Formats: sequence, C-alpha cells, structure tokens
Amino acid sequence: MTPTLRVAAAGDVHAVEPLRERLTRAFAAAADDCDLILLAGDLTTHGLPEQAAVLADACRGLSVPVIAVLGNHDHHSGRPAEVTAELERGGVIVLDRDHTILELSDIDVGIVGTKGFVGGFPGAEIPDFGEPALREIYRETSAEVEALELGLEAVAGCHKRIVLLHYAPISDTIVGEPEGIWAFLGSGRLAGPIGMHRPELVVHGHAHHGQAKGSIGTVPVYNVAVHVTGQDFVAFTI
Repeated sequence: MTPTLRVAAAGDVHAVEPLRERLTRAFAAAADDCDLILLAGDLTTHGLPEQAAVLADACRGLSVPVIAVLGNHDHHSGRPAEVTAELERGGVIVLDRDHTILELSDIDVGIVGTKGFVGGFPGAEIPDFGEPALREIYRETSAEVEALELGLEAVAGCHKRIVLLHYAPISDTIVGEPEGIWAFLGSGRLAGPIGMHRPELVVHGHAHHGQAKGSIGTVPVYNVAVHVTGQDFVAFTI
C-alpha cells in the first residue's frame, strides 16, 4: 500500500506586518504536524514585497516544504515578480502555471500550481466572443486551463497528485457569496483537466464566504481560505 501524506493548507492569509507573530506561530505549529504545506494564493494584503517578506520569514527554516501560488491580491500592486522573489528567499516554492515533484517519505508527490482566473460557471460563463477585452479574459483563462492540463500530464506517474489554485474550479465551494460576483470567483473551465486526470486533492481559496468542500466527480475540492475554515491551517491525509 502507498503510505499516506499529511498536508496542511491555507489560503488568503493576507500577510502584513501586524500578523508577523501569529503567522510565525501558525507555520511552526503546522510544520510539526504535516509533511507538506500548501498556500492557495492571496499570500499578501496588497501585493507588496515587504508583505511577502513577513510570510517568507514565517516559512524560512521550516522542516517541511511550502508550495504556493499567487492570488489576485498578490498581483494588485503590479509587482508579482518581486513578491515571488521575496517568498523564494524564504524557501517557498511558488508555482505559476507550473508543477513540481517532491519525494516525501518515499512518496512521489506531484503538485500542479496555477492561479486560475475568472470566467464563471456553466449557465453563466464569459464566452470567446465579442469585444477584444472580453476575449482577452477568455484567453487568459484558457492559458490557466492549458497549464493545468500539461501539469497533470507531467505528474501522472506520481503516487499522490495535488492541484493548487487560488480561483475556484467549481461553484459548490463559492456558494454563500453573492451570485452576482460568481463569475469573478473562478471558472468552471478549470474543472475539465481535473475531472479527466482525477488527482487526489484540489485546494483553492479566494471565496471568503464560500463553502469548505465540493467535488469534481470523485475528486475532492476544498476551499481553504482561512475565512472559511476558521483555522490557520486545515489538515488533510491523502
């Protein structure tokens, strides 16, 4: 039998200097009880490098790997490359339309990470039609979907496969948010590659008033935004 993997996940931590001590304690405690930490975007409050440094300091020297994707807040100030560089200085592996394979306790773990994007869900989706600006949104989401597909193909041989997003791939985990903004909380098109490849775990954030759990077929999908879970980290065993 394949050994199990203990995962701690959180999204929307919105790091800022006043949270430094809390984040340091939370990350240290999580590292003591898991094999892997996942961060589902919105790592900073306004996408500033100094805010990323707070999170990087909390991650530096941990005994377990920390894998992250950026969220919309991390892009807000137009400095995502600086935010990423700061996080990487703290030892965080930041995935952007990419994947990584880790060997943890004799388990090959493939993690596919991308921010995701907007677009809506079946019945109310942005189409590839009309004004160039709208079609550009569609193309941006298409690039995220393609990255998921390629990443899941790359990690197909791993014992455990995880998808890490910021935006939601299903509407189940955003129920509770006003329906008028659902199109800005994710895209159902992200669910396609997930349903095809059936990874063991999908986590996302972004929807602060959403639901904790949904699924794509038999694949569990979790909204790990701290506002939803009410915890610094939520734990999974896969």
